Amino acid sequence: MMPKERREQILQQLNENGKIEIEELVNELNVSAMTIRRDLAFLEETDQIIRTHGGAILNKPLVVESSFRTKEGKFNERKRAIAERAVQFIQDHSTILLDSGTTTLEIAKLLKEKTTITVVTNDIKIAAELLDTDVKVIVTGGELQNTVGTLFGPLTEQMLRGIHVDLFFLGAHAIHGRAGVTAPTYEKAAIKKLMIEASEKTWLVADSSKFDQKSLTKVCDLNQIHGLITDQQLSDETEKMLNEYLEVVTVEGGEKG
Repeated sequence: MMPKERREQILQQLNENGKIEIEELVNELNVSAMTIRRDLAFLEETDQIIRTHGGAILNKPLVVESSFRTKEGKFNERKRAIAERAVQFIQDHSTILLDSGTTTLEIAKLLKEKTTITVVTNDIKIAAELLDTDVKVIVTGGELQNTVGTLFGPLTEQMLRGIHVDLFFLGAHAIHGRAGVTAPTYEKAAIKKLMIEASEKTWLVADSSKFDQKSLTKVCDLNQIHGLITDQQLSDETEKMLNEYLEVVTVEGGEKG
């Protein structure tokens, strides 16, 4: 079989299955593992696939910003389960930083009975969720991103440079083994970087749909944060890769899809 035919067959299997393993291709195509690795290297260089530990996945489009209305309602059971686990890390009398997003909003919903914590956030929906509670809420200020509810810009950055918190729950648009945590705009990435710097410890909270994805601007490498809380829909391969960089906590619950 010619290299072109072999690569076309690899792409066909990827389109059908979403991912492939080198060992499977060696057996199916009756060639060496080195030959398959060269094929995968070629396909990656031409931006058709993304190589993973022991195989490959299709190269997906960059993740772009979505409105709050678009994100609301997606994977809600997973996000609630992640939030329930996240709040177990919050100690009394601590100051926590909540990134903007629907998963961190689920965390905020579980903090309403707290009376001794302080929440800092750049998300007006999170602030509104805690309006009629005894939680001390500090809003970063800044320019409002319409349809999303996020505050960003120089005023937000200035405020974040002047604080230090015990715990930061970081939301993510996209997560990838090599690319790390990424965001759709430079402004979003800059805010998230400052939040990490302002925090004693950072937990990434993200459902499994965010993985093996890339967005435009890098926030951080995976080894720059303490840990990850996610759902059990991760593939074994992805979870193994993540464990090389940070502590991974998986939670039950969540609809598939």
